[in-house]
Amino acid sequence: MSKLVALLGAECTGKSTLAEALAAHFNAGLVTEYLREWCAAHGRTPQQHEQAHIAGEQARRIDAASREHALVICDTTPLITALCSEHYFSDDSLTAGALAFQRRCDLTLVCAPDLPWQADGFLRDGPAVRARFDARLRDALARAEVPWVDIRGDDGARLTAALSALQTPA
Repeated sequence: MSKLVALLGAECTGKSTLAEALAAHFNAGLVTEYLREWCAAHGRTPQQHEQAHIAGEQARRIDAASREHALVICDTTPLITALCSEHYFSDDSLTAGALAFQRRCDLTLVCAPDLPWQADGFLRDGPAVRARFDARLRDALARAEVPWVDIRGDDGARLTAALSALQTPA
């Protein structure tokens, strides 16, 4: 059975950098954020009716990686897409399923919005939105009683905290 480690957080919180470092450290499977790929392919951010596809594809890729690797590092899960759908479209139709998927993860790491803001690409709303989204994420996890580990600091501190969380028995 594969161990799933999910990295969640608002945009520009170091998820991808940390996911790559963890995957390299453990020689683990890495599932990157499908939303980034989707936006690059379409040249825009998704509309409301496209959210379910994005969440589903992220889950499908995680499931496929879990059949090939003992440890899978997930650079986000369907939960981030579901919360984006809530945030941008006032649509919570994806949230229950995304939380059910999140409960399957063995470890959830939440990257804090304490890194410097870097605007780039399609997915950059700004630091104020990032802080509100972070609060929405943490609230959703708490209400659903999904345990998570707070990851903060510079890249080195984040990696140290993540490695420590991975070595702590469940």
